[in-house]
Amino acid sequence: MTQFASIGHIALRCRDIETSLGFYTQRLGMLEMLRLFYDDGSLFLIYLRITDDQFLELFPDGTGERAPGREAVAINHLCLTVTDIERTIADLAAAGVPLTRPLKLGVDGNHQAWIDDPDGNRIELMQMGANSLQVQALARLREGQGPLAVTTITPRPA
Repeated sequence: MTQFASIGHIALRCRDIETSLGFYTQRLGMLEMLRLFYDDGSLFLIYLRITDDQFLELFPDGTGERAPGREAVAINHLCLTVTDIERTIADLAAAGVPLTRPLKLGVDGNHQAWIDDPDGNRIELMQMGANSLQVQALARLREGQGPLAVTTITPRPA
């Protein structure tokens, strides 16, 4: 079976490309890597660096006012892992980026907080916990035990 190395990129269609570019570069600190243009000189896309093998593509000329809501059939959110979530939240606050959901410990054992980009795309900020469910599940898979099944008593969100 094919083994994937990572998610290579996420592509977002933006209503206002300059506003989105400013958000991701000036507020989140991603670096612009390259721009691609059509033969007529109009912008095709802007490539931003998340890591050396993970990127964000921003496409111009999106329609509509906001990304679909949480329950819509679509990619639900983008998760960016961080090494120090409290520092990340402080840096974002200093850059004028408010949290849409406050810092909390998720049911999976990871710390998380949420922001939105200018188009309403939800972005989870996550610091992996040393004993998170993902860490436990990976250990089981490596030991050949199969997937981890967990029942939570947390009620479903309304």
